[in-house]
Amino acid sequence: MNRTSPLNASSSSDEIDLFELFHSIWRQKKLVVGCTILAGVLGAGYAFLAPKTYEVSSVLRPAAINELDALNRSEVYKLPPADALSKVGAQLDSYEARLGFFKSHEQLFAAFQKPGQSLEQSFEDFNRNSVNLILPDPKKSDSLSSYIRLELQYPADIDGVAILNGFVDYAIAAERDQVGADLKVIVNNRLNELKGKIDAARANYETDKESKIAKLLEADRLKRAQLQDELSALRLQMKMERTNRLAELAEAIAIAKSMGIRTPTTPSSMADAGRSGSGQVMRTEVNNQKIPLYFLGTEALEAERVALQQRTSDDFTNPRVAEIGKELQMLEANREVEVLRKRGNEDIFLQDVEPLRAEVARLRGLNIDMSNLKLVTIDRRAQEPLAPIKPKKALVIALSLVGGLVLGLLIALFRHFMLTPRPAVAYSALDDGRFARRERKDDELPL
Repeated sequence: MNRTSPLNASSSSDEIDLFELFHSIWRQKKLVVGCTILAGVLGAGYAFLAPKTYEVSSVLRPAAINELDALNRSEVYKLPPADALSKVGAQLDSYEARLGFFKSHEQLFAAFQKPGQSLEQSFEDFNRNSVNLILPDPKKSDSLSSYIRLELQYPADIDGVAILNGFVDYAIAAERDQVGADLKVIVNNRLNELKGKIDAARANYETDKESKIAKLLEADRLKRAQLQDELSALRLQMKMERTNRLAELAEAIAIAKSMGIRTPTTPSSMADAGRSGSGQVMRTEVNNQKIPLYFLGTEALEAERVALQQRTSDDFTNPRVAEIGKELQMLEANREVEVLRKRGNEDIFLQDVEPLRAEVARLRGLNIDMSNLKLVTIDRRAQEPLAPIKPKKALVIALSLVGGLVLGLLIALFRHFMLTPRPAVAYSALDDGRFARRERKDDELPL
C-alpha cells in the first residue's frame, strides 16, 4: 500500500501541471494575441511597402515551313524551322546581343544604372538577375513542339514589357541580318567559285586555240617547205633534162650533117631515094621502133637547139610546177587561223560551261527579301502584368501571423516556467524502503 500510493500521486501531479500549463497560456492570451497581431502588422507593412517586382514573359515557337521556303529553295542556305528557332535562341542567350540592346536602348535601363558603376557593370547586374531563358526539358516527351520562353523580372519603375518585346525583336532582327550576311557571303563565294571555273575553261580554251593555231601554222610552214623543196628539185630535174636534150640534139645534128639529112625523113624514104624510078609510090611504114633523132634533119634539130638555148625557164614544161605554185599560193593565208583569231565572243565556244553560266544566272537572280524573312513565330508577346510576383502579400501576411503566434506561445511558455515556483519533491516510498533495508543491513553487520 505504501509503494503504490506515491505513483498515483505522481500521475495526478503531472495532469495538474499540464492543465496549469494550458491555463497559464490562456491567462497570457493577450500576450500571444498581441505578438500575433504585431507580427501580422509588420508582415503586412512589409508586404505593402516592400519594392514590387514584376515579371513578363514571351514565348517563341518554330516558324511555319512556308515562311522559310524561299530561303531553302535557293539551294544555297538550308535553314529548317527548328534550326532557325535554335539560332534565335542562341541570339537571345548571347551576351553580345544583350549588351548591344542595352547600349542601343539606354533610356529603358536608366533605373539599372547606379552611381559609380560603369555601363558594363550596370548591364552585368541586369543580365545576371533579370533575364532568364527557359528551354523545354528534352527528357519530357509530352511537349507538343519546341519553344523558347524568355522571362524578365523588373522593378516597378521599369518598362519591362517594352524591354522584353524590344529585345526579342532586336534578337530576331540581328539573327535575320546574320542569316542575310551568311547568305550573301555564301552566294559570293559560290559566284567566285563559278567564275574561277569559267575562267579556267576560258584559259583552257585560249590555250587550245593558240595550240591549234600554232599547229595549223606549223603544218603550213612544213607543207610550204616541202613544196619549195619539191619545186627546187623539179626545176633542177627539168634543167638537167634540157641540158641532156641539148647534148642529144648536138649529137643528132652532127649525124644528120654527116648523112646529109636536112629535112625530116624516114629510113624507108632514104632507101627509096637511092633507087631509080619515076613512078610515084605511096608507102605506109609500120614500125614499132623509135626513129633516131637525126632523121629529123639538121634544120629542125638546129631550130630546136636554138630554142632550148634561148629558154629562160623550164616551168611551163611540167604541169606539176603549176600545181606546186597553186598549193603555195593557197598556203599564203590560212583561213582557219584567220577565223580563229577574228572570233568576237569567244565565250560561246567554251566547252562544258553552260551549266556554270546557268548557275551564275540563277545565283545573281536570287531575290530573297530578308527584311520579311520570318525566322520564328512569336507565340506570345510580353503583356502588362496584372500583379507583382514579389512580395506575395497573402503569403507574407500568413507567415507573419503564424510566426507571431509561435513567438507569442514561446514567450508565454518561457514566462510560465520562469515565474512558476517548483514544488518540493517528497521522498518516495521506494526510497524509504531502501533506507529501511540499509538500516537493517547495518544492524546485521555486527552479527
